Amino acid sequence: MTLLAAVDLGATSGRVMAARLTGDRTALRIVLKQAARFPNRAVNVRGRLYWDVLGLWSGILEGLRAVGDASAIGVDSWAVDYGLIGADGHLVANPVCYRDARGAAAKARVLEEVSAADLFAATGVQPQPFNTVFQLAAETAAAQQALLIPDLIGFWLSGVRAWEATNASTTGLLDLATGEWSVALADRIGIDLGLLGPVTATGSVLGPVLAEVAEATGLAASTQVVATASHDTAAAVAAVPFDGGRAAYISCGTWSLVGVEREQPVTSAAALEAGFTNERGADGSVRFLRNVAGLWLLNESVNAWRAQGLAVDLGGLLAEAAAVERLRSVVDPDDARFADPGDMPARIRAYCAETGQPVPRTPAEVAACVMDSLAVAHRRAVGALEALTGDPVETIHIVGGGANNALLCQLTADATGRIVLAGPDEATALGNALVQAQALGLIAPGAAARRTVARASARPRRYEPRGAQAPWGSAVARLQPARVA
Repeated sequence: MTLLAAVDLGATSGRVMAARLTGDRTALRIVLKQAARFPNRAVNVRGRLYWDVLGLWSGILEGLRAVGDASAIGVDSWAVDYGLIGADGHLVANPVCYRDARGAAAKARVLEEVSAADLFAATGVQPQPFNTVFQLAAETAAAQQALLIPDLIGFWLSGVRAWEATNASTTGLLDLATGEWSVALADRIGIDLGLLGPVTATGSVLGPVLAEVAEATGLAASTQVVATASHDTAAAVAAVPFDGGRAAYISCGTWSLVGVEREQPVTSAAALEAGFTNERGADGSVRFLRNVAGLWLLNESVNAWRAQGLAVDLGGLLAEAAAVERLRSVVDPDDARFADPGDMPARIRAYCAETGQPVPRTPAEVAACVMDSLAVAHRRAVGALEALTGDPVETIHIVGGGANNALLCQLTADATGRIVLAGPDEATALGNALVQAQALGLIAPGAAARRTVARASARPRRYEPRGAQAPWGSAVARLQPARVA
């Protein structure tokens, strides 16, 4: 048996998972166990949102101590954000959160030099104000290099600087044709590519942990640090148990990432207009997907109710929401008013009032509105996938935390008219560990071998579509047109 440590950092929490590889090479599987969980949040200082990356580092060290004798460590996180380090290797400032407003102003300046269509054609990445390219355009701090969040943690673990390919592909600076940083694009925008080093292949072994890390955690000096699929969605998709057929995935958590795996990107004007993006997968594949706001709306609603002194049990709330009349009110989860933290129920009520729909009053009605709206948004995204790629979608895999939301899984099946296979819920940590195992030679290379182990490690739950499709199609028409921020 081999033990691996999967460090998985999300926008609201981070955790360290112990991933134990068991069985022989003909019947391998990975068993996951949470070693530690710690909070993550953006901190507002004088109108700027920062990540408490040093708090994350402390939680990671504690988690690695709890894992014990791991053979390797891999780190994944959300995309686009980065830490700046100076010539001495020390952090210049805490990383800025992608929800900070500075990116919007920088995006407007950049688009004066390079059109959205040209950016999309060069990189395949949807121009969003939080993209790394716009954040770097807004940067004024003196620094030697910029390391994306999982690369920064990997540097602190190993002393090796890397720019792992799956996360690099989200920045809006990676050339779609070459897979390297786009010198021409950076020159037009005025970004110093000296901040970025060579793109690192997914699954590269960076080297052993630093002596100080080994001492702080009790890990062996031989413990290797692996540049796993460091973008959390890439890690999650690496663990989707595809088993033939034409399938889409929804990596569902704070965001719902609705997409398909392809060999070639889609960079048509229609794809740009529909809000789709092209990101790199663990094996160099293309993850063609669209970001939907996801369970962020529900999580923020629960936070708002609890701040008001209401005792909210999520399981009970969803059971009550299941009993509410379906499609009574729907909102567009991608509307800009829902992007920031705050009183989400009030914003949902305002949206419904403005659009002439019944206004949800109770927590159960608000939760029902959110669940219905996400299912409708999933239907819209799947329909767009089919139209943009020309390939039908027969099955949908929901992975991540949303796979445990039985109501959302069932409503997604109802809304799309497709069978939904839910799980694994720990897809990101599982994909992280699977890529590590391949890097160490414990699993044969390639997606097919990895997905065989993924299927042995988790048994998805099946949801069959119920009822007529017409009401869901009408609900899609009720949404405001998808906005490209």
